Amino acid sequence: MHPATQPPRAIRELPDELISQIAAGEVVERPASVVRELVDNALDAGATQITLRLLAGGVRLISVEDNGVGIPASELPVALKRHATSKITSLTELESVGTMGFRGEALAAIQSVSELSVLSRTAAQDNAMLLDGRSGELQPAARAQGTTVEVKELFYSTPARRKFLKTDNTELAHCVEAVRRHALTRPEVGFAIWHEGKLVEQWRAQTIDAASGEDLNKQYLAALDRRLADVLGDDFLENSVAVHYQSGNVSVVGRAGIPDAARSRADHQFAYVNGRYVRDKVITHAARSAYEDVLHGHRQPIYALYVEINPTRVDVNVHPTKIEVRFRDGREVHQAVRHAVENALAVPRANMLMAHALQNHELPMAGTLGMGAGADGTSASGVATSPTRPNANWQQAPMPLAAGTRVSDMSALWQPSPRTSLPAEEHAAQSFAPTAFNATNAPTPSLQDVSPETWPLGKAIAQLHGVYILAENAQGLVLVDMHAAHERIVYEQLKTQIDAQRISSQPLLIPATFPATAQEVATAEACAEALQELGLEISTLSSKTLAVRAVPSTLAQGDAVALARSVLAELSQHDASTVVQRARNELLATMACHGAVRANRKLTVDEMNGLLRQMEVTERSDQCNHGRPTWRQLTMRELDALFLRGR
Repeated sequence: MHPATQPPRAIRELPDELISQIAAGEVVERPASVVRELVDNALDAGATQITLRLLAGGVRLISVEDNGVGIPASELPVALKRHATSKITSLTELESVGTMGFRGEALAAIQSVSELSVLSRTAAQDNAMLLDGRSGELQPAARAQGTTVEVKELFYSTPARRKFLKTDNTELAHCVEAVRRHALTRPEVGFAIWHEGKLVEQWRAQTIDAASGEDLNKQYLAALDRRLADVLGDDFLENSVAVHYQSGNVSVVGRAGIPDAARSRADHQFAYVNGRYVRDKVITHAARSAYEDVLHGHRQPIYALYVEINPTRVDVNVHPTKIEVRFRDGREVHQAVRHAVENALAVPRANMLMAHALQNHELPMAGTLGMGAGADGTSASGVATSPTRPNANWQQAPMPLAAGTRVSDMSALWQPSPRTSLPAEEHAAQSFAPTAFNATNAPTPSLQDVSPETWPLGKAIAQLHGVYILAENAQGLVLVDMHAAHERIVYEQLKTQIDAQRISSQPLLIPATFPATAQEVATAEACAEALQELGLEISTLSSKTLAVRAVPSTLAQGDAVALARSVLAELSQHDASTVVQRARNELLATMACHGAVRANRKLTVDEMNGLLRQMEVTERSDQCNHGRPTWRQLTMRELDALFLRGR
């Protein structure tokens, strides 16, 4: 019968059990939801070891054991009531939540759709107490300090929900993933997962000793790296760079994968806010923006980013599952994450590998590589630099070549092949061509005594088919795509020159009008100052019409309406400067591509060495403008394997 045809019913209060079951529909989606909530509680209790036991993928049994502070016997019955919690007591504490849980709904919701029991003991109790959630019976039991929560026969009271569950293996995978997300942010806690009496996963606790005298932050980052390697594999650590960034109220640490490690799926993207795993579009968009011109095609980057922000500046009470958050100022978080990842990826990996090798005394040398740091180990900005990873803003001094291989004039690289005419884009690119490099005038730091083989990209030995440069370094053979490498060099120099100038506006002779939504009109009026900083002038003609009166000078020939719509859409959600930057970079990338040295162009050894030295000091030189790699390393071990040497 259609609801409209049913006889009217009296308004009445719902029974408590039905209320809890309705709440469970939002909180408890599948066994993994229960696992997440119970592990949250265990972490809030200060546990250092958490064990998860499952039967039938968590449908028949979910048992979470911890060694936390425990629950006093007098508070056990209260713990199962709706909206009962020890995490918050006032609105002020709700606005600055520092714990994983805070609503006090989870245990009551889980109890309404399962057979739940809680076994707990505090340090002050002589024995543990067991509470049966269904009967409310409380009785003594044996247990060490901590808490065990058992959830049996999930959704037994709502069979319809149980029918929607997947296979045991699928549900098990979701449960493991839920624990894995917790493990990635709490390296000081050990985790073990058992299924059907078999150990599925185990991640041992990493030591963080406050009494050792070492900096706790450094200890935590080192422990975090070890935990990332344990959970995601050693490949994740090897194919990622450290992220460490502080901007105002926001700090970002973690690891960002190199472009070569990108995957077809976004299954290795982990973002945390104050230790809580989140799926947030601001962070996701910011991270993706940082990879824009270094990823090839539609590949997905890998990363594990940990954002720390004042709890009062983020609202975690947005979604019942607590997996979504809302920032008071999304733009500051967006900029912090984007700049953090960009700075980490900017350092050429060849220099990072060389610095690591030098630190471990793996390379023979007479001097020490100058890493743009002072004698006290600080960079020009005054920030201490890690010996294994140069500062993200590091700029290397020009590297002089050894006697007999000096480059007297780098301008030859940017000279076009003899042709009667040049495209307009190539003329434009040459107008921004790098200044001539004269090694005789370059400073000669300690590299004077270093053999050429210790240069990150080595010494050029030959050119292959006018396309690739062959160079030898301490590790073996380096192959360089000379066009792709030079394209990135020109591109980065074009960006630097444009960035040095304030964005200038070009008034349009005839304003470009377009029908706008209410959101676009509101954004244009509220963000007029921000639009001017981006070189855009957008005025309101009516409640449904906007007019573009000026655009950035570099984009004067583009589609003004499309640019305005993109900027307004981004400005309402994120930092709109990325839109203007993206459009500008597309133009500069085209100019760089046409201005870069062409294939089949014969280069002298001096020119090849000059290109290698330029790559070593150019940001993001490991990928071309289109995200393709610019160089590859073949180690002596790999070369020996090709020829079966030593077998």
